[in-house]
Amino acid sequence: MTSSTLLAIGAGIAVLSGIGAGIGIGIATGKATEAVARQPEAEGKISKLLLLGSALAEATAIYGFVIALMVIILLQ
Repeated sequence: MTSSTLLAIGAGIAVLSGIGAGIGIGIATGKATEAVARQPEAEGKISKLLLLGSALAEATAIYGFVIALMVIILLQ
């Protein structure tokens, strides 16, 4: 295999972190919806926690994307 092929494989693996973030955010949103349906008076607290958790999960996807870009650009 050539080095460019290995770089492409490494970048692809790094971007796969976005899948985990998407699944995590989807599960969290579903659970938050269930929680609001059970306790509508706690909607404000649930929304704050959902946004915080979603931001942290999305950060992992962004880190994976940045690493993929670094692999492609800096290691060529």
